[in-house]
Amino acid sequence: MRWRDVKQNRIPEKKEEKEEIQIDLNLPFASRFDRFKAFTTDSFLVAMPIFYIVFYVVFGSREAFAQNMLLGWIYILTPLAIIMTAFYAKAGQSPGMKAYEIEVIDNHTKQKPTIITAFLRFFFFNISFFSVIGILLTFFREDQRSLHDILSGTSIINKEENQK
Repeated sequence: MRWRDVKQNRIPEKKEEKEEIQIDLNLPFASRFDRFKAFTTDSFLVAMPIFYIVFYVVFGSREAFAQNMLLGWIYILTPLAIIMTAFYAKAGQSPGMKAYEIEVIDNHTKQKPTIITAFLRFFFFNISFFSVIGILLTFFREDQRSLHDILSGTSIINKEENQK
């Protein structure tokens, strides 16, 4: 193939097309307020017991945790990752999501996420939670997805309305 032929449109140039996932905007996306309530509930039901165990059982005090903070965060995030990934992969819901009747779905299959997708969602959540972009992105999107939802390919929808 010669450049001259391509330039004069005798031979069409091959363009690689990226397969984009189209988000169905007709899905019953969960409101920001329901997501916030579910996050708060999960913080108290799942994360706080882990914090307490690491602070007072493993390290003995908050001061000892402060001296070994990197190790402490590893002790906190490892069981939290396992628990939340298991909730998302098994039921598509965490305890807080179950309380407010919302669930996580994979955008490809419209079903509950796989273990890998659930773990990626948890991993990206920790990144987006501490970034300003991750927090504010949901206010600029029509589907109300956050940065971790976009990166992991998931959405949070109302469970009851989805079954109709």
